[in-house]
Amino acid sequence: MMKQVDFPLYVFHHGKNFRAYDFFGSHPDKVDGTKGYVFRVWAPHAETVSVVGDFNEWDPSAHVMKRLLDGESFELFVPGIKEYTIYKYCIQTSDGRFLYKADPYAFHAETPSKTASKTYSLDGFRWSDRDYLKAKQKKSIYSSPVNIYEMNALSWRQYGDGNFFDFNKLIDELIPYLKESGYTHVEFMPLSEYPYDASWGYQVTGYYAITSRLGTPHDFMRLVDELHKNNIGVIMDWVPAHFPKDAHGLYEFDGQPLYESPQWDRQEHKSWGTRRFDYGRNEVLSFLISNAVFFFDKFHVDGLRVDAVASMLYLDYDKRPGEWLPNKYGENKNLEAIEFLRRLNTTVFSEYPDAMMIAEESTAWPLVTKPVDIGGLGFNFKWNMGWMNDVLSYMQTDPLWRRGNHNKLTFSMIYAFTENYILPISHDEVVYGKGSLINKMPGCYEDKFANVRAFMGYMMAHPGKKLLFMGSEFGQFKEWNYKEGLEFFLKDEYPLHAKLYEMNKTLNHFYKETKAFHEIEDSWDGFEWLAADDADRNVIAFMRKDREGKKFVVAINFSGVTAEGYRLGVPKGKYQVVFNTDNPKFGGEGAFKKRILNTQKKPSHGKEYSILLELPKLTCVYLEQIQ
Repeated sequence: MMKQVDFPLYVFHHGKNFRAYDFFGSHPDKVDGTKGYVFRVWAPHAETVSVVGDFNEWDPSAHVMKRLLDGESFELFVPGIKEYTIYKYCIQTSDGRFLYKADPYAFHAETPSKTASKTYSLDGFRWSDRDYLKAKQKKSIYSSPVNIYEMNALSWRQYGDGNFFDFNKLIDELIPYLKESGYTHVEFMPLSEYPYDASWGYQVTGYYAITSRLGTPHDFMRLVDELHKNNIGVIMDWVPAHFPKDAHGLYEFDGQPLYESPQWDRQEHKSWGTRRFDYGRNEVLSFLISNAVFFFDKFHVDGLRVDAVASMLYLDYDKRPGEWLPNKYGENKNLEAIEFLRRLNTTVFSEYPDAMMIAEESTAWPLVTKPVDIGGLGFNFKWNMGWMNDVLSYMQTDPLWRRGNHNKLTFSMIYAFTENYILPISHDEVVYGKGSLINKMPGCYEDKFANVRAFMGYMMAHPGKKLLFMGSEFGQFKEWNYKEGLEFFLKDEYPLHAKLYEMNKTLNHFYKETKAFHEIEDSWDGFEWLAADDADRNVIAFMRKDREGKKFVVAINFSGVTAEGYRLGVPKGKYQVVFNTDNPKFGGEGAFKKRILNTQKKPSHGKEYSILLELPKLTCVYLEQIQ
């Protein structure tokens, strides 16, 4: 039987229907014993709305929808409609135009370049990840290892003819790779349906439809289920900041601005050629927050990485004077967007307390990962873009001149505990002429690898969760190209690439298994500088500690020459080398030979005891205190 419509519409119009996808869109139903689909759509400015498709030869007069009691939404039960039926809404506008729109709440869509929606039921999939979900509830994500492999699903691996692996093939190939490599999570660049391949998924037209390029929604459920059974979390890249102006999408959906703001200064992201959502409209809040809940509810994802948060927060984002109006307080803050983000996070965490809500926020906006009740935005993680920009700038500098940029290595520790950070080396850093991670590095072929090894050792030991974009783990030289698969042949055929992958694999597993490197991320209790200001020798050293007091010394030489006779002040004891990027099996020269180092009662770096290191160039070592 068709459901009662009063309450879902009431809360929808009050911005509090956070499962609007259960009401709007197309859903299998039965009326008077006849099976079919019921269609519902919000289109307040429309004169009429019809359901059209192959089943009625796209005739707008064949299945005219009935206006519901709110006067803004439309409904129709169409008997005989089966799963995978192609359809759109034909909207007659107030000025007499006829617009053919995809369903904003459709669960499935035609494969681009085709643009119609498809009827599809999400019911019937049998999940088998209960043990994973229960185990996740028992541990704190803040003190757990989080090492994210960011990937574009369409260009990770491809067949010889250029076709990409679908969801089922990713089950066979991706999961073993992630397990072997030691990653704890995978983050997919946007998988909601999008028409333009070159947007990488960041211009969405089907917010509730997993892209049909890779299979069905059930296929994606199967991929998530198998990832969970292998103890790998799933993070989805989510785009609530803007949407494209494709004719079949949300753009002026019923002939007028609807999902976008009607205000002249808040309507467009001009440099992106897209429309901005209207965060002051309750129905848009219901649409977006429902979409976030949808991925946790229907697809069991572990987290959302929220794209372009800064573009939402600031009224003057990417605008010149005269192109924007201040808020009622005369400020550049988007008050409606702030309230949306707070309501979004409050809603998600009220239903999914162990969720990850990750802000890609590129400014110094305060309290991004602090609770809403103390004035925060309510996320629980934020990308550390400042760290990323600083350290990549440092690493691209020739070692001869790094002394003048030493503060770029150490400055992040001034603010490291102000937010819950993720350290990202993301897709944005390996496109548009920026070069791949290894190609950013100065020096000859061998030195590039040594630089990357030292950098990865530093990144893994620095406070904060980790994220690495695909291909960086084995040293892909080419910039990422969304049209091509990664150059995995490098890892298979060239020794230094294979050894770099071996090092990253070893490092990932070490990080995951070593509490001192992930257990205390929010205070100085887990971190202590040993040598922070040795710019002349391009050396830094610090200590990581776990809650039981277990200590690891991290020493890194970023110079192009060996740091001979380097006396490092440390707590008294005996230290064992547990990781060394100069190891020949990782591509190093094997110049760092000591395995055990005993302290001597010789003061250094403010400590009464010290150890003597012969630290090779471009090398990172970890020393575990064993006595």
